[in-house]
Amino acid sequence: MNKKLGLLDCVMLIMGSMIGSGIFIVPAAMSRDLQSPLMLLFAWIVTALITLMAALSYGELSAMMPKAGGQYVYLQRAYNKLFGFLYGWTLFAVIQTGTIAAVAVAFAKFSGVFFPAISDQVILFDLGFIKIQSQQMLALAVIWLLTLFNFLPVKNGAWLQNIFTFTKIGAIVFLVIAGLYHLYMHGAQHSTLTFSANASGFSYWGLFCAAMVGSIFSADAWNNITFTGGEIEAPQRNLPLSLLIGTLSVSALYVFINLIYIGVLPFDAIQHAPSDRVGTLLLQTVLGEVGMYVMAAFIMISTFGCINGITLSGARVYYAMALDGLFFKRAATKNNYDSPQAALIMQAIWTSLLTLSGSYGDLLDYVVFAVLLFYILTVAGVFILRQKEPDALRPYKVWGYPVLPALYILIAMFICISLLIYKPVFTYPGLAIVLAGIPIYYLIRKK
Repeated sequence: MNKKLGLLDCVMLIMGSMIGSGIFIVPAAMSRDLQSPLMLLFAWIVTALITLMAALSYGELSAMMPKAGGQYVYLQRAYNKLFGFLYGWTLFAVIQTGTIAAVAVAFAKFSGVFFPAISDQVILFDLGFIKIQSQQMLALAVIWLLTLFNFLPVKNGAWLQNIFTFTKIGAIVFLVIAGLYHLYMHGAQHSTLTFSANASGFSYWGLFCAAMVGSIFSADAWNNITFTGGEIEAPQRNLPLSLLIGTLSVSALYVFINLIYIGVLPFDAIQHAPSDRVGTLLLQTVLGEVGMYVMAAFIMISTFGCINGITLSGARVYYAMALDGLFFKRAATKNNYDSPQAALIMQAIWTSLLTLSGSYGDLLDYVVFAVLLFYILTVAGVFILRQKEPDALRPYKVWGYPVLPALYILIAMFICISLLIYKPVFTYPGLAIVLAGIPIYYLIRKK
């Protein structure tokens, strides 16, 4: 594939894919679970640290294998084709498409602030077994609009991504400055930063990990840049460097925003923010009623750019799988603009079905467990490839090896176990989706 993406494009793609609507919504549910402002902040700090650990580990693999498909390629080389297929299968079934669907629904939800007719209460079609809302229809329109736009050369998608990412970073900076100004004028309103009274119990830390579903989801999609490895200039340098810059920048922004939330808003206000819109409540506190409209506009910009980045990158995995004979044959083709058009269409069709079938919260829980499972396997691949291919060219080696990747694996495994215990309704089906790929893989190989 043509190499057209520079370092700035890579960093913007990472940041733009990571920053969606989650940071403005999920702190409410997390605060209800954690019952402490300090524990809320600590959850975001832990999320930032494990995200950075994983990104640094992926840096070694990405510099070693700068190919279209990214993580799919890493798993296939570290283990075998089955593991690569299971990742691609799960990515298509729920991880990538589920994330696009969830963020598209969030875009539509905040559009309803300006256009009340866009709502989950406005039913456009009642088919008996399913009711189609105006909110879902707008989400579908955005999904298909950005799918069609990404038929154009990858540089066009990167150009759109850069514009929206710069805009959303500016919006977040505005949010932080507005919060700091309010703190300067009125002083802090937060509760005492103390640990929860139950923090000494083992079960609390299991609940703590389960509560991190929101922060992990909000910080996810940083690995999408690896999917475009075949289209990046000087990938041995730009891939690991962009992973470091992008994840570190977004993680720092997230921690800082939560400090602003805790400083400006009373903790019970965060816990009971209307419709969990903590970001909106913050700007309403600072700017008055106009803050609701400003925040809605910010989130619409943020989610639109996020959908574009995830749409652009995901199709590259299905393209790589099809070249290996592990996906629909048609997905291995490119159009005149060197874009995997057929893979983009297939992604959009399944995303549309998910959009019509579930709520934002349901998709979020499905996605996080499956994502963490493959993150663990991929980071473990660093150890495996160090043993299997000790002499392979490694332009970049992960810092702190073997401690840093091993620590990530242990923490992520504890979170996965906690999710199985405390959120079984969604995590066991998520695991079932992954395992369902095994018979499908052997059927494909047999054919």
